[in-house]
Amino acid sequence: MKVSIIGATGYGGLELLRLLHQHPQVEIVSLHSFSAQTDDISRFYPHLHTVYHHELAEIDAVKIAEESEAVFLATPSGVAKEAAQPFIDVGMKVIDLSGDFRLTKEKYEKWYNKDAAPDAYLDQAEYGLAEWRENVDTTFISNPGCYATATLLGLAPLVMHGKVEADSIIVDAKSGISGAGKTPSANTHFPETNENMTLYRMNQHQHIPEIIRQLRVWDAGIDAITFSTSLIPVTRGIFATIYVKAKGATSTDELLSLYRESYDGKPFVRIQDKDVYPTLKQVTASNFCDIGLCYNERTNMITIVVVIDNLVKGAAGQAIQNLNLMAGFDETAGLDFIPVYP
Repeated sequence: MKVSIIGATGYGGLELLRLLHQHPQVEIVSLHSFSAQTDDISRFYPHLHTVYHHELAEIDAVKIAEESEAVFLATPSGVAKEAAQPFIDVGMKVIDLSGDFRLTKEKYEKWYNKDAAPDAYLDQAEYGLAEWRENVDTTFISNPGCYATATLLGLAPLVMHGKVEADSIIVDAKSGISGAGKTPSANTHFPETNENMTLYRMNQHQHIPEIIRQLRVWDAGIDAITFSTSLIPVTRGIFATIYVKAKGATSTDELLSLYRESYDGKPFVRIQDKDVYPTLKQVTASNFCDIGLCYNERTNMITIVVVIDNLVKGAAGQAIQNLNLMAGFDETAGLDFIPVYP
């Protein structure tokens, strides 16, 4: 399959390039950037020198549609809502990694403080939580956010099986600095983040409404969650600790059985053994989501620990997993590799 990447010079776009470069059934035919054109991408990123060469072309929707069968949009939120439209109109396979098509018009404008895409396009997008996709035949995917991916995969078995008190969900999620994107800011400046931890957007993060929207698909009684996000001084990774009150007594063994059964046949979710909790290092640069959990019988609380790589499972890797499902490829194609460790 011939594909194009729009936004190829950002962290998400670079990760798409790295993964698709060794995909057995994909050929990258064009790279595009709003900030840089005509130069070879290896000039901007010397780690690609002698390994990968490709000119950064202008964004000509007609030409891209003629040359490619699928397009990835790895652009900041607010850009894809317009850039994606010509490709959707001609029926190309489109996977958007931004937040522009994850929410209703009203919710998007409230949480992103931007004008939303037209309803005609919002209605066509399928939310692409890969392990729980409902329609693998769709041609337009709105890829989930990194925090949302970790949170939803961690909660899915409990919520689907009605084991959670609807008003009890607390998520304490921490992200590596790359989650803030390539453009530096005062908050992501090295002296501010090194040897430091910073909580930001308390109960205001833009991934909250997409999490609630999907949770309500599984349990309509869930109206809100408590959600905190923090920056930690690592480059990659999401570490989410989730606390929920169980509906009735259970046990760690029973819950582990539920999770193993729920994710049986889903190759990228790995359930840890009892009393084992995942670390960021065990998923670095991979598409794995590792989950550990524990039940406290004294408080009737369940604790779920979830780790993913925010640039892979939280962005480019899940986007390729969605392409594989869309195209009928093996789900693991281009993603079946060992995480980088240490």
